[in-house]
Amino acid sequence: MNEEPQLPYVREAFYLRERRSVARAREFVRCALKDWDVTERSDDIALCVSELATNAVLHGVPPGRGYLLRIDRRPDGTVRVEVHDSGDGEVRAPDAGLDAERGRGLHLVGVLADRWGVGDRVPGKVVWCEFG
Repeated sequence: MNEEPQLPYVREAFYLRERRSVARAREFVRCALKDWDVTERSDDIALCVSELATNAVLHGVPPGRGYLLRIDRRPDGTVRVEVHDSGDGEVRAPDAGLDAERGRGLHLVGVLADRWGVGDRVPGKVVWCEFG
């Protein structure tokens, strides 16, 4: 029996705490989605990656450290994005108004993703979102 090889449906990348890492993280995810032939909602996923990576850089990663971006495609087609950081900063529920210039990132994630949340890790936390 000739089986077609399976692509790895989990990808990870580590980024230093620097603003330019956000664009790199977004491009990393776009490439993974393209390799997996995931076209539906790819713009929403990329935007959420930008927001979670920006939050990690600005609030979650201590100076001199970085964050881990993990994306996987589950057997049911769900795409899960995780941003792992080592900071002790608390993730607060979105409370910025729609006309605010800052603080809307998690609100956007909440609107675009099917689910999102925060998990513990030592040290730090994992902020994740899923797209069905």
